[in-house]
Amino acid sequence: MRFRDRAEAGRVLAGPLSGLRDRGELPDPVVLALPRGGIAVAVPVARALDAPLDVLVVRKIGLPHHEEFAVGALAADDPPLFDTGTLDRLGLTEERLAPIVKRERRELARRERRYRGDRPPLELRGRTVIVVDDGLATGATARAALRHARSREPARLVLAVPVGAPDSLDSLAPEADAIVCPHRPAAFSAVGQWYDDFGQLTDADVLDALHVS
Repeated sequence: MRFRDRAEAGRVLAGPLSGLRDRGELPDPVVLALPRGGIAVAVPVARALDAPLDVLVVRKIGLPHHEEFAVGALAADDPPLFDTGTLDRLGLTEERLAPIVKRERRELARRERRYRGDRPPLELRGRTVIVVDDGLATGATARAALRHARSREPARLVLAVPVGAPDSLDSLAPEADAIVCPHRPAAFSAVGQWYDDFGQLTDADVLDALHVS
């Protein structure tokens, strides 16, 4: 399965989620997108579920000089969440990564201000929270997002992605009450390989999506 773009992936993802809603398994839903890529997937999901849409800004903590390889992640004001096993294997310490954490914390705060302004986050307590991204590779950012969302006391927490690495999805099972992922290819190397158009989104794209949703 390949997706033409993130909007198509969102429409595909909305199918099984709508089925869960129709069976009464997603009461009072709210959709949280992980920007930037997750917002374009989340818009058709939120529309299909007739649910409010908000963003949950999460930043990857990457390796020095190889920042696409995630060894942890940040969500909101929470402490950094590290993959301690990976740090041990690579001989890294949290102290060595502190400059990267500081930089990513600044970028996270900037995006929060840009996307939200004075608008407060949606209330999650007692609701069904559906965390949406455009795919799942290592699961580092999704894990941080789920733990932050859980701290806000939802009644039910769901991770929804169009495509994901099977091992990473399995590792996240304890973090969510349900995981919805229609495509779990065994040969998985990167999220972008499953999209024809996987262009980088901008802050303006995120703001436009929040406005039209």
